[in-house]
Amino acid sequence: MLFLSIHRRSLLASFARALCLALLCLVAPALRADAPPAQGFPGQFAPTPPDWRFPVWPSGCHHFKGNERVACLEFIVSDFGRLARFAGANKLLAPPKPEETRVVFFGDSITDNWSDASSAGFFPGKPYLNRGIGGQTTTQMLLRLRADVVALQPKAVVILAGTNDVAGNSGPAPVSMIEDNLSALSELAHASGIKVVLASLLPVLDGKKDEHGRVIVQTKDRPPETLRALNRWLSEYAKAKGHVYLDYQSAVADSEGRLRPELTDDGLHPNAAGYKVMAPLAEQAIALALGTEH
Repeated sequence: MLFLSIHRRSLLASFARALCLALLCLVAPALRADAPPAQGFPGQFAPTPPDWRFPVWPSGCHHFKGNERVACLEFIVSDFGRLARFAGANKLLAPPKPEETRVVFFGDSITDNWSDASSAGFFPGKPYLNRGIGGQTTTQMLLRLRADVVALQPKAVVILAGTNDVAGNSGPAPVSMIEDNLSALSELAHASGIKVVLASLLPVLDGKKDEHGRVIVQTKDRPPETLRALNRWLSEYAKAKGHVYLDYQSAVADSEGRLRPELTDDGLHPNAAGYKVMAPLAEQAIALALGTEH
């Protein structure tokens, strides 16, 4: 009887352990708050390396002092375009198949964050590449256009850039200079046989709070009228050059032209709900550019 009792307890313990392991497998994905970005195929994306402790734009160094500021500036100057970010991913990427509709999303943090685990997902099942780098300006993007777009042989590129220029991330940038840089990006892509989709800048919103409970004011660095003026230019330029204009602004703005509060957590970047609004618009623009719209 003692043997049966011990054997029964052993069986129950084994069953309990198996059940706990099964339940852990079910809930573990939801518990991993720091889960890495999901990738559909090798080379689709590359997250910011964990040892990059400095920002990649010059004005970001203002937060550091003394030797730390010097180190920050040296980090930026050593690779101003940040070609190192996607160098490994670009090597992993296989050449496009003949029937593949490869598209590169080229931009700043709004593009970069699209591959975060907290976003709505970066176009699952699509042969799309994310080549966004948070904080970058159009001047920096020009330096990496060949490596991160042209050399990858996409059929189309979706360019979303300019808001960081307005904010002065790489120093003062008049609107005319931003327009020149966006023109150069478009012309170089077009000359390489790549269809161009020019996305509008997103509006911003004041009043959200940071992790310390302080109110965030986005309009100081990104005046709404400047953003709207650039969007008007983008729309007109795209029409004149035969490119596709991707109008995110109309879809994510409220009646007063501000970024809708339910679509952002900081007044600048879209959250998962924001990306869900943007994704089908991007798909429609890509289809129009490639002539595959229905």
